[in-house]
Amino acid sequence: MAKKRRPQPQAAASKIKDGEVPVVGAREPCPCGSGRRYKACHGRQAAHAATELVQRPFEGLPGECDWVALRELVPAATAELTLKGGLPEGVPSVTLATVLPMAWPALRRDNGAVMLGLQNDTASGDLSRDLADTLQRALAAEPGTPVAAGRAAPDGPRLQDLLDPDAAFEPAVQTGFEFWVENAENATGEVAASLERANAAAIPTARIPGLEGAYWCEAPDKNHLRWVTGHPEEQLLDALARLHAAGASSLGEDTRLVGSFRAHGLVVPVWDLPSSMSAEEVAKPAAAFAERLAEALAADAPLTPEERRARGGLTNRQITLS
Repeated sequence: MAKKRRPQPQAAASKIKDGEVPVVGAREPCPCGSGRRYKACHGRQAAHAATELVQRPFEGLPGECDWVALRELVPAATAELTLKGGLPEGVPSVTLATVLPMAWPALRRDNGAVMLGLQNDTASGDLSRDLADTLQRALAAEPGTPVAAGRAAPDGPRLQDLLDPDAAFEPAVQTGFEFWVENAENATGEVAASLERANAAAIPTARIPGLEGAYWCEAPDKNHLRWVTGHPEEQLLDALARLHAAGASSLGEDTRLVGSFRAHGLVVPVWDLPSSMSAEEVAKPAAAFAERLAEALAADAPLTPEERRARGGLTNRQITLS
């Protein structure tokens, strides 16, 4: 019986340039010519790239704090997106939405407009790359069709590659999900019923003007201010501890800094507010707190024992969302 001929690594590899190895079946020989199965060679690299967690997927995008807020905290909101080089022919607009009907990743409307859903499960550890892949497929979809979930190529573009870095990111918080359909005021039957159910489940939320990432929300027993910040975590916790120990961390009478979330690499301080305190009423004390926080962030003296205790309390009340 003749011997099986082993692959010739040098000859095969010479035909494939680095970074151009095609995807094949996991158990097939790797096209790079190494002689190993794809899953043990370049397939392993691709799998690692697809699952490696990107801690701050929205870093570098205008309005990073608002991106995180819309992903994790805000039930109903939209924001117009501006693409590098402008919109493709036949696409009048691209709109980011917190969530779309049926949890679709994206939707191409009958008029060609694209809506990109933000609050969806993704296939890899890089949310930005997954969203960019969905956006590209939505731009190429037939008008009037939803876009299904997919898996982005490990070396595919990210949102930072597709969106104009100089365009403003201005979220518009919605009172309901009427933005799902055109002429929602005329909706009837199951469409109207679906909108009613979705709207009933949404927590009333408002963006605080002039403060990136700051959102008021109404809860049954008390209201809250949840503020996504872009400051480095350790520096921010030190500053909050200084203010808390000095009795300067509240937003007025019957308000209290109760802890924080950690989401997509950013820290989100949370305040309890009286149920009577509206978004308009919290705006001024929140702006005043921002000034106190800026001063505390600039301090470089070691924390006092009281400030260290305050910092420990804040750290113990931190919850990671993502």
